[in-house]
Amino acid sequence: MIRVPDRNRAIQLIKEAVVSGAREQLACIELGISQRTLQRWRSDLTPLEDQRPLAERPAPKNKLSENERETIVRTVNQPEFKSLPPSQIVPRLADQGVYIASESTFYRVLKEKDMHHHRGRSKKPSSKPISAHCATGPNQVWMWDITWLPGPAKGIYFYLYLILDLYSRKIIAWDIWLEESAENASLLVRRGVLSEQRLASPQPLVLHSDNGSPMKGASLLETLYQLDITPSRSRPRVSNDNPYAESIFRTCKYRPNYPSKGFMDLTDARTWVLSFVRWYNQEHRHSGLNFLTPNQRHDGLTDHILGQRTLVYGQAKSLHPERWSKDIRNWTLEDEVWLNPERVSKTLTEHIRSS
Repeated sequence: MIRVPDRNRAIQLIKEAVVSGAREQLACIELGISQRTLQRWRSDLTPLEDQRPLAERPAPKNKLSENERETIVRTVNQPEFKSLPPSQIVPRLADQGVYIASESTFYRVLKEKDMHHHRGRSKKPSSKPISAHCATGPNQVWMWDITWLPGPAKGIYFYLYLILDLYSRKIIAWDIWLEESAENASLLVRRGVLSEQRLASPQPLVLHSDNGSPMKGASLLETLYQLDITPSRSRPRVSNDNPYAESIFRTCKYRPNYPSKGFMDLTDARTWVLSFVRWYNQEHRHSGLNFLTPNQRHDGLTDHILGQRTLVYGQAKSLHPERWSKDIRNWTLEDEVWLNPERVSKTLTEHIRSS
């Protein structure tokens, strides 16, 4: 067997044999060692941790000197440049026959010096904050949207207006028109308020939508003002800020009897959507509601129905405990429903950390 000081030689010989076509196991046998020993020798020669962060690296040859960095700082603070970004400063210097550094280097130096901020008199660019609302009961937050339904011929569409309750997922009101308009939306909102007065919530109602022109029309905003409803809209060009409204349209259009080839006329479309709404509100066990129907959740039957299911499962487990490896199914449902919950939790976490 090869002695310990000859490990490197043994590893080299086996490597050459394998490159020449020999099997590593047979090469180890020829040298009187096991393949596992070879693997251990290799691991002993390999550092246990990455040594690259500890390596000494020479400074790059193209690194700016401290004087050059100061030149950049002095340049951007000159009167003619103090309100301009590097993308405007560098070309102007080139027109004067001056080259100090590239545009990206200007940005990097300004960032290192904590000078990379909004410059000039214009307002700092900002994005619209995400609309996040919480519902602890029905008729606190409504969401609405418009989708098209295919007509009798290509290029002809009917427009389905639909209002959905965030807490119960119940379809509050709906209608179909031949065009998109804020006037139609105003009629729909009034109809929804009239139908839900028996379950009026003590807190102001929020109506969430996307940024389409019917959602921002003056007639709709005036109607919301008269009814004391708070408007809420998604961020511009962000489609997933109104996810529940988008989801119900998918449920609608993927029903087995959905006429994908088109509706014959407006009456035909309204008749079909009426049957869909009845099925959705009264029969559809919604997975997001722990398989309650929207009407059951909306009418306050959650505790009674889920409690009955828990009782049934408990009795079944008591009869045959050998068939249950864990506890019975969780038939509970959260009392809070958030619009865009992931963003909300992130915002709350940041608030807690800052405080």
